[in-house]
Amino acid sequence: MHKGKGMKFVGDSRISAERKPNIPKDYSEYPGRTEAFWPNFLLKEWLAGSVFLVGFLCLTLAHPSPLEGMADPTDAGYIPLPDWYFLFLYELLKYDFASGPYILFGILIIPGLAFGGLLLAPFLDKGPGRRPHQRPVAVGMMLIALVSVVWLTYESASHVDWEQRAEANKPVPPSEQADIDTESEGYAIFENNCMSCHGEDLQGGAAGPPLIGIDRSAEEIKDIAQNGIGSMPPDQFTGSDDELDQLAEFIVSVNEQE
Repeated sequence: MHKGKGMKFVGDSRISAERKPNIPKDYSEYPGRTEAFWPNFLLKEWLAGSVFLVGFLCLTLAHPSPLEGMADPTDAGYIPLPDWYFLFLYELLKYDFASGPYILFGILIIPGLAFGGLLLAPFLDKGPGRRPHQRPVAVGMMLIALVSVVWLTYESASHVDWEQRAEANKPVPPSEQADIDTESEGYAIFENNCMSCHGEDLQGGAAGPPLIGIDRSAEEIKDIAQNGIGSMPPDQFTGSDDELDQLAEFIVSVNEQE
């Protein structure tokens, strides 16, 4: 300011000359394009999550997951399987391009590209629309991922007899465990021919059902050992006829103790 010359003001471009009150937008001006987060959007999300949670709980009550016994590190015939939500990765490792010398593709590269693509989907498709046909890249990648996971999980689960596996690996109370004479000749024959599938205590394994609690005669047991039954192939017994008689009598004697 100079004397006799009036007053001069210096403006700051960072300060708006027009004051705007801190009032939220009137969403009625944008019908169908946006909505208030509280309570409209949050209430819809909560209702959708509640419906999914109730449906999932009903499914678990109607079809509970089979539980197995405690892990036994001495059981060499046990085949571990991942939980159901990892079965699609387990199935992926069965293909030639993701196993053997290409195992790194199955455990690192392919899953990394898949999950990385899903993370990048919102950045690859920046369209303003919210309908599926307006977001082709993001919706297409999500559909491919969903179909792949569902198909691989179905393929993996269809090759496993879950009921037989649960029955073979269920916990056995001490009161139900049979007293097995491991020094007998019949047990030695069982050890050489049957233990790899039916377990050292006859309680079954991943490849065979338990031999305790069965109601079969010695003749039926010999016939099954030679000709097979169900998923058990024939000619599994490689001993002589006398050894087959001893094996059948041993299994019958174990079941007579109960």
